Amino acid sequence: MARQESPARHRIMATASALFYAEGIHAVGIDRIIAEAGVAKATFYHHFPSKDELVRAYIEDQGRLQRAAIAGVPGDGPRERLLALYDALGEWSRQPGFRGCMFINAAAEYPDPAHPVRQAVAAQRAWFRSTVRDLVAAAGHPEAERIASILVLLRDGLAVGADLDDPEVLKGVVREAVLRALGEHVQI
Repeated sequence: MARQESPARHRIMATASALFYAEGIHAVGIDRIIAEAGVAKATFYHHFPSKDELVRAYIEDQGRLQRAAIAGVPGDGPRERLLALYDALGEWSRQPGFRGCMFINAAAEYPDPAHPVRQAVAAQRAWFRSTVRDLVAAAGHPEAERIASILVLLRDGLAVGADLDDPEVLKGVVREAVLRALGEHVQI
């Protein structure tokens, strides 16, 4: 049975998630999170002994949310699910307030691969890569590992490009790139 999350912990996580994504992890201090979450300092430290523990929990929580969202992507087969997944990624990147990928953003702020936050990011990336690889393999592609690597890089590029470039232009380009990675001929 899953442990019931306390209302205070939930407020801390919701506040930290919004602030970390909007402003950056290192730019947001514990005192601000405590104030905006409306919790006592002792309550904060009861749930999170350090800011790094909070950041690790944030990454893991965002990973669970992403997994649930991706599980809900429709498709009548692995190829269609893969295309729908990248279409959904493109749509998510066009939402107001989009500021790139929270996992890439966190990795940029925690460059040490041995750090627990960076390890949480690596675990999420490994899950995403294996999900894509499994879809590519199920679609019958003989080079699922290589194509998955290409598609993960495409996802990373989409997450960064949509924040820097016109996301409307990227929409068609992303689908074309997925189809080309799968070896399908695309008319330009």
